[in-house]
Amino acid sequence: MNINLTLLAQAATFAIFIWFTAKFVWPFLMRAIETRQKQIADGLAAGERGKQDLEHASRRTADLLREAKQQAQDILVQADRRATQIMEEAKTTAKAEGGRLVAGAKAEIEQEVSRAKEMLRTQVAALAVAGAEQILKREVDAKTHADILASVQRQL
Repeated sequence: MNINLTLLAQAATFAIFIWFTAKFVWPFLMRAIETRQKQIADGLAAGERGKQDLEHASRRTADLLREAKQQAQDILVQADRRATQIMEEAKTTAKAEGGRLVAGAKAEIEQEVSRAKEMLRTQVAALAVAGAEQILKREVDAKTHADILASVQRQL
């Protein structure tokens, strides 16, 4: 065997191997590598977009939470104001109702007092008439007259 011929055969085989690899294998590998690189780049871009979206969503959530807290605070203030207003209205209504009841009670008391006075007048008049009848039925005597008046006074 001749070493030169072996080297030449090996060089020719290597050249054919390189040509075959460059023609058929290398384009397939390059497409696979480019596809993988594109997937990696897309994944990194999606990850970056996701990170930005997450930051945006976090800021938006914080803003919404702040707005919700402010609205809740406003609602509480309005409810407190309304409760105070209702209490004031109830106080005013209660005072008016109390005044009306007191006025009604005073009027009723005045009527009762008037009735009682009228009854007393009627009774006093009846007693006076009865006393006068008794005085007129008996003879006019100072001592008897005084006794009858004392009796009338005791009845009053």
